[in-house]
Amino acid sequence: MSTAHDHDHTPANFNRAFAIGIALNALFVAIEAFYGWRVNSLALLADAGHNLSDVAGLVLAWGGALAVKLQPDARHTYGWKRATILAAFANALLLLMAIGALSWEAIGRLLAPPALAGAQGTTVMLVAGVGIVINTATALLFMRGSQTDLNIRGAFTHMAADALVSAGVVIAGALTLWMGWVWLDPVASLAIALVILLGTWGLFKQSLHLLFDGVPDSVDPQAVQDCLAALPGVARVHDLHIWATGTSHITLTAHLVMPQGQADDDFLQLAHQQLHDRFEISHVTLQVMKNAFTRACSATDLPPPSDHVH
Repeated sequence: MSTAHDHDHTPANFNRAFAIGIALNALFVAIEAFYGWRVNSLALLADAGHNLSDVAGLVLAWGGALAVKLQPDARHTYGWKRATILAAFANALLLLMAIGALSWEAIGRLLAPPALAGAQGTTVMLVAGVGIVINTATALLFMRGSQTDLNIRGAFTHMAADALVSAGVVIAGALTLWMGWVWLDPVASLAIALVILLGTWGLFKQSLHLLFDGVPDSVDPQAVQDCLAALPGVARVHDLHIWATGTSHITLTAHLVMPQGQADDDFLQLAHQQLHDRFEISHVTLQVMKNAFTRACSATDLPPPSDHVH
């Protein structure tokens, strides 16, 4: 068994971003709940409950990010990196539930539009304006890592979606007060829910895909197989497995058939370097053999029938 590992693929530290984001959003929940009670606005009180889910989402994402730092042990040999995938999945579920609650409330208001007093409408708009600032600022804290880490993307998507909701509340509130269109607020809410759903569905599908050890979207399995097959002395590649142990950690195992010789350290270093540089695969295990004596687990790449069962 020949192996090559790299455990230095450490994700960026977002502890400060999480701490600031959680503090800002917890403060906003308190403000929104206070003014909702003060002006007797069900909309603000309901949104305060929704924004409480933002705090929970950020706590989940932070927990996942902290779990990556835990060292592997004899019982958890890959460590706790998968917690970031679970956090991203939980964040997507929270968003989908929030979309459902928002849509339900919007349909109810569309069927029975509530009366909106001028002072109440102005307060709702002002508080929603504060929400735009806080949610946008929090989203910007995570924008840097949203393209490379699914867990951070979950936090970013959650906060960006709420900034969009707050903006919709301000615009719909202003037009409602100006034109008297009481139907506009629920219609705008449904449109916003649809936009958020389109953005959240990808996060949900990708995190679910990774939970079942799917190949990350950033990696082309055929290109990886071709890369290994092109290495000097390799006659065949089989039993290739690629999966994510965390939202920023990709793992690979494969069998390389090399009839003419044994792989040395230079060969393994070359294989590892190419996989890391071309596909950002950070944890590589290669089993080298002169003859294929194991049966591949994949139905698309089976050795000859005379091989022993793997």
